[in-house]
Parts: sequence; C-alpha cells; structure tokens
Amino acid sequence: MFKRILVSQLVKRLKEPRRFIQIVAGPRQTGKTTAVLQSLKELGIQSHFVSADDPNLNSPEWLRNEWEHARSLAKSGEAILVIDEIQKITNWSSIVKLLWDEDNRLFSVLKVVLTGSSSLLLQKGLAESLMGRFEVLYSPHWSYSECKEAFGYNLEDFLFFGGYPGAAPLIKDESRWARYMGTSIVEPTISQDILMMEEVRKPALLRSLFMLGSGYSAQELSFTKMLGQLQDAGNTVTLAHYLELLGKANMLTGLQNYSGNKIRTRKSSPRLIVFDTSLMTYADGANRRRLLGSSKDKGRLVESAVGAYLLSRSKEEGFEVYWWRERSNEVDFVIKKGSRLTAIEVKSGRVKNIGGSLVFKKLYPEALSLVVGSANLGLEDFLLGKKQIFV
Repeated sequence: MFKRILVSQLVKRLKEPRRFIQIVAGPRQTGKTTAVLQSLKELGIQSHFVSADDPNLNSPEWLRNEWEHARSLAKSGEAILVIDEIQKITNWSSIVKLLWDEDNRLFSVLKVVLTGSSSLLLQKGLAESLMGRFEVLYSPHWSYSECKEAFGYNLEDFLFFGGYPGAAPLIKDESRWARYMGTSIVEPTISQDILMMEEVRKPALLRSLFMLGSGYSAQELSFTKMLGQLQDAGNTVTLAHYLELLGKANMLTGLQNYSGNKIRTRKSSPRLIVFDTSLMTYADGANRRRLLGSSKDKGRLVESAVGAYLLSRSKEEGFEVYWWRERSNEVDFVIKKGSRLTAIEVKSGRVKNIGGSLVFKKLYPEALSLVVGSANLGLEDFLLGKKQIFV
C-alpha cells in the first residue's frame, strides 16, 4: 500500500517523548485516517483508535470514557490514543485540554493524535483552548508525483481528475467519478464542514458561489461581477465572507493582487483558484471535457493546477500566494516567504501579455523569476517538485 510522506512525519513525532498533541488536518478524503493507521502499524506500540464519526457516540462523556481506556493501556507502558474526526464532538477542545492537562499532572506517557477534516472547526477549537499544546501535520490534496506513483496517472489524468485518492479507481467511468465528487467531497464539505460551523444565512448562495468560482478558476473576477451572475447574492461583503469560508475549507480561494502596500492588496479583485483541479472539472458539469479541448480552456486548467500546487505547499512550508497585475501587465503567481519573493509565469496556451514578469522584475529586482512550461522548466517537472521555488 502506498505511503505518503505524512506517515513518516507522524512516525518520527510519535517516537519522540510525549510533548505535544499531534493534529492531522486537511481536506476530506485525502487519506488522513489511512496515514494514521499506517503509522500505528509501523510503530508497533499499543494503541486505542476511536472515531467520532458516529453521531450516537460522539458525546463529551464518550470522549472521556475512551480517554480513560487509553490511560489504562498507558499504565503498562507507552500507548497512543487516536481520535478520528475530533471536531464532531461538541466542545471538544475544552475537554481535550482538561484531559491532556490531567495527564501532564500525572506524568502520563499517553500520546495523543487527533484528526479532523473540517479546518474551520479545528482552527476554532485549537485557537480557543489548546494553544501551546499541539503541533499540526497537514494532509493536503495528493500531488502529481503521488498520483503518478500510486495510481499510474499521466499528466493529463492529473490535470483533469485531480488529487483525491478515493476517486482514482473511478476515472474510467466519468459519470461515476462525478457522482463520487459530488456526494463524497463537495456536498459533505459544504454541508458538514462549513454550514455546521458558521452561520450561513444563504446556503444556496454559498453553493452557487462555489460552482461559479470553480468555473472561473485562474481568472480575475470582481465581487461586483459575481453579484451580477448569482441570484439573491446580497452584497459584496457577503460574497467575500463566503469565499473566505470556502478557502478555509480547502475548496476555492481568491488570490489577492500582490503589493508592498497591504491596504491596496486587500482591496484588489481576487483571482479565483481551486485547491484541486478536480473541483474545477466537477463544477463544469457535462461540458467538462472542453477543459482538455481548446488551448484557452486547457490553459486555465494548467494554471489552476500550478496554483493548487502552490497553495498545497504554502500550508506546509509557510509562504503566501498572490498574483499580480498592473494595467495590462500581469504575473500568474507571486509567492512570498519572509523577505524572499518569486514571480511565476505559466505558459499554458492561453493568449495573454507575456511582458508582465519583466515589468514585475523592474519593480521588485530582488524577486526570483520562473516560467513554468518553458524549455527550461516544463509543467510536469514543476508539478513533480523538481525546481526550487525560492532562493
């Protein structure tokens, strides 16, 4: 069975002395539970694995009982407690804090791993109660290199079907693949990870925004133009908030125009990017094959794949992702880590002004400049991680 890097990262941390709660977080259906189970098998340490996915079991009392069971294991030696989908327990972070602190006072050797697919719920719980008590391991969408090794994807497969491992066996039956994407990923993410966490007064609008925005991935779209294409859209503040929620749920985000002036950056129209290209092809419905047909449409798919790759790496490596436009000059992606800056232009087949990188370089001479799809840096090599993105 294929093992992600996440497995070795978790094994390494669990071999260390008990110090932090390990949080494994990321989008739905990216293999978090599988990675944890593989880690436990590799470690060979006694463990207690439970899931809060059952609504009949996930009460605070249930959590305390399961924790007590794991404590009894730890009395005879090192033990690991894993709670899957922790965010489904009401008030989970306060209970975990109480139990973890009790273990600290008792010098317990019990190690704890928590997993969660709702980054919204996890972020709120971690910020409220567990500051200083945890580390996060991120489980992103699968990369091209992982899909190539695990499922035999070629580049076109990856561009079209993206990086959800559960969907990989279905790609020979496109309609079945699309149903899986809708029922197992898109709708559960919206209905369970977003609507159960935030007060969303217009759920239908949020769903429509996802479908519209995914269809416009790799394009700039102002909130005013979005208002014109969505029914019962309210106002731009509502749309900006809903787009922020979709971003926190690892579905769709709006990249802001890079500028040294932060006020200007926040006021810019967003360039929409999906977190995985499968969300873009899914949203395109029965017409999705056109994304591989014309050079213009495939160009947006290619640019979206590069953007999704950068978003995935940014969470683990701690850098920011923007785009840049000044009048008719633009750069597809600008990434920033501390004082290091890189401008990334994507040669995708779409017709566009090719002078943006030169103009950007004049404004920011310290920036590294990369052209993905050029003779020196092919798209496949870039998505396989064969090029450093900072110097």
